[in-house]
Amino acid sequence: MKRSSMALALAAAAALAAPAVARAQDSFTIGVHASFSGAAAAFAEGMLAATEFAADDVNKDGGLEVAGRRYKVLIKQYDDRYKAQDAVTAMDRLMIQDGIRFVVGPLGSAAAVATKAQTTGGKVITMTLGFTPRALGPDAPYAFRTVITTGEFSEPQVAWLLKNTPAKRVVSLLPNDETGQQMGAGNTAAYAKAGSKLQVDYFERERVDFVPILTRILASADALEIGGAAPTTAGLILKQARELGYKGPVFVTGGDVTAELVKVAGKEAAEGAYVHLPIDTSLPATAAYIARYKAKYGPNMNGFSPFFYSGLQMLFAAMQKAGTVEDTTKIADALGALKDFPTALGPASWTGKVRYGIDHQIDLPFYIGQIRDGVAVKVATCDVNSCR
Repeated sequence: MKRSSMALALAAAAALAAPAVARAQDSFTIGVHASFSGAAAAFAEGMLAATEFAADDVNKDGGLEVAGRRYKVLIKQYDDRYKAQDAVTAMDRLMIQDGIRFVVGPLGSAAAVATKAQTTGGKVITMTLGFTPRALGPDAPYAFRTVITTGEFSEPQVAWLLKNTPAKRVVSLLPNDETGQQMGAGNTAAYAKAGSKLQVDYFERERVDFVPILTRILASADALEIGGAAPTTAGLILKQARELGYKGPVFVTGGDVTAELVKVAGKEAAEGAYVHLPIDTSLPATAAYIARYKAKYGPNMNGFSPFFYSGLQMLFAAMQKAGTVEDTTKIADALGALKDFPTALGPASWTGKVRYGIDHQIDLPFYIGQIRDGVAVKVATCDVNSCR
C-alpha cells in the first residue's frame, strides 16, 4: 500500500509539474543588436524602446497567441559599438549562446554586411537599420529593413531642396565607413540628377574636431549636407560650422537627428536646418506612439523607433499567419506577403524588388522638415517619386 501511495503521489506531482514546465517553455526572445555606446546611441535606444513596447503589447494579454498557444516575448540586447567585428561577436552571442532567431538590428551598414552570412546561414530574421543596398537581396531572404533609406528618399528630397532653397554648391561630410560611403554614392547621384554637383568629404567615425575640414570645405560652399552622420556627430558638425561663421543652409537628408542636433548644436545653430522626417506626427496612431514613448522615456523620441515597432507588429502577425514561432522560413514568407498592414505609421507594405532584388524594404511615406524654434516642422510630404 505504501508503494502504491508513493507512486500515486509521484504521479500527481509530475502531473502538477508538467503544465509549469510547458508554460516555462512557451516563450521566444527578440534580440536587439545595436550600438548602445557611441554617437549612434539614440538610434539604439529607440530600437530597444520599440521592442519593449511590442513585447509589452502581447505580454499584458498573456503572450502572443500562435496556433492555439500563447508565447511570452522576452528581450536580449547587445552592444556592437558601431564596429563590424564587435557586430559579428554580438550576433554570435545572440544566435549561439542565446539561441535567438529574431533580431531587431543590426543598426549600422557595416554591421549589417558583416553579419549577413551569419544570419542567412542561421535563418535568423533581422530588421536592420543599415542603409547599405548590400543589407538586402535574394542572397539574404531573412533580412528585412523596416526603415526608409537613402535609396528611397535621396532623389525626391534633394530635388525639392534644390528647388526650394538658393543652394547651388553643396558640400557633404560623411563618415568613412560602409554607411557613409553608400550614402555618399546615393547622394552624389541624387544631386547630379537634380542638376547639381555634390562635393563629398569623409571623416573617421570617432572624429570630434571638424574645424580644420570645415574651414577648408565651407570656403567654396553655399550649403552644407550632413545627412549620414550619427545624431551626436551631426550636432557637433553643425555647432562647429556655425562657430566658424557659416550662415548658409544645412541639409540632413538621412536619418532622424533632430533632437540631438538641437541638443548638441543648440537651438540657434539648428534654426532653419532642413531635416529628413521619417514620420508624420499628425497621424493618430503615430501620435499615440509618441505619447506612449514620452510617458515612459521622455520627450526626445528618435524618429526611427516607431518603424521598428511597426516592423515587430508585422512580425508577430506573420508568426500568427504562419502558425509557428520556430520555422523562420515560413515566418519570413508570411512577413514578406503582408500588404497594407495597419501599423503605428499607417498601412505598410513591402517594396524593393527593382532596387534590391527582393521586396523586403518597408514601403511608407516620408517627409522633409525644417527646424523652427527647436522643433522639426513638416514642410513637404514625399514618396519615392517626388516631394510636394
